Amino acid sequence: MAVYTDIDDPSEYFQTKLYTGTNNELVLTFDGNSDIQPNMIWTKNRGRAANHVLSDTVRGIGKGIYPDTTGAEGDTNYISAIGSDGYTIVATDSVEINRDDDTFVSWNWKESATAGMDIVSYTGNATARTISHSLSAVPAWMLIKCRSEDGHSWKVYHKSIGATGALSLQNTGATDTDSNYFNDTAPTSSVFTVGSNGDVNDNGETFVAYLFSEKQGYSKFGSYIGNGNANGTFVHTGFKPAFVLIKVIDNNSQDWFILDNKRSPFNLTDDSLAPNQNDQEYTSEANLDFLSNGFKLRMTSIRVNGAGSNYIYAAFAENPFVTSTGIPGTAR
Repeated sequence: MAVYTDIDDPSEYFQTKLYTGTNNELVLTFDGNSDIQPNMIWTKNRGRAANHVLSDTVRGIGKGIYPDTTGAEGDTNYISAIGSDGYTIVATDSVEINRDDDTFVSWNWKESATAGMDIVSYTGNATARTISHSLSAVPAWMLIKCRSEDGHSWKVYHKSIGATGALSLQNTGATDTDSNYFNDTAPTSSVFTVGSNGDVNDNGETFVAYLFSEKQGYSKFGSYIGNGNANGTFVHTGFKPAFVLIKVIDNNSQDWFILDNKRSPFNLTDDSLAPNQNDQEYTSEANLDFLSNGFKLRMTSIRVNGAGSNYIYAAFAENPFVTSTGIPGTAR
């Protein structure tokens, strides 16, 4: 029998959690099929303007960093503990994580070579160099940010662009073809390369890198060309998506978009958040259907499906198309 997936239950390694703030200590328990002790937590207020906040266990769970800004990390101390199936938010009226009666989403990953996810911290030296990782597989998607100094852009490596350039997570820019981000050198199964550019390797500054490799039936990092039609491009992933991030890479004025299966539990999937914006949740900015083996665009806009425009995506699974024991997934 053909092997359709490396991971039968994606909720072992990725889950989306929706919650309502209380301004009191809040113990969140995930609701997936499996328990997950998260190592990377990305939170956004859905109903009002507020920064995205990314926390992780490598930098220290009390340190926040902001995907929509060029700011350094801060001691937010929003999260006080990581549990075996969730985490605890402190009593705070912060609009970013626990404002009373505000609605929030958090996307949560477990660091694991099995699931192709690694978090690496390093100190820059302004000289092209290699940095070790623990994936034992080639990274297909990397997010890199200076931790210690304001003013540094997030730099995004994506296998469909390659090492000759990068995207910036906190803005709408198209691909920046500066080879000094990754020294025009593709990552390997043991190292990734950074060049001399200060956004990835400023001398004496500390950095964090979030690395992901593809795992069949669980994660996919690819590209597609839009067709400008409401009967839009179909993108095959090999699984029913739980999370999809999309960016047009040849246009300087379009947002990134994140869609997931919890905020939009039925097709049409159209509740989106923009990682480069602190705005509240959008509706109908990025319309698509989540299918049993991929996603299909359902709008004509250049945001996600402009005719002839080029896009990259990162996707994580709700269910594999077919499990390792031959059980098929279903569309919703």
